Amino acid sequence: MGMDGEVGGRIRQMRDKAKELSEAAERSSDPQDRERLKEKARKLQSQAEQESSMGSGDIFPME
Repeated sequence: MGMDGEVGGRIRQMRDKAKELSEAAERSSDPQDRERLKEKARKLQSQAEQESSMGSGDIFPME
């Protein structure tokens, strides 16, 4: 598997995990736990989007 495939696989895993966290938040009866899970999902999704953008050459990482 090339570098692009590895990055794509990692991004897909991050998005899958974010979806799992979001679904777990929806099932949680504890408001604090629900908010914590939603926040983790948002951060993970954002990170996946950033890595996806960098991988496609849309943005340049800060040095």
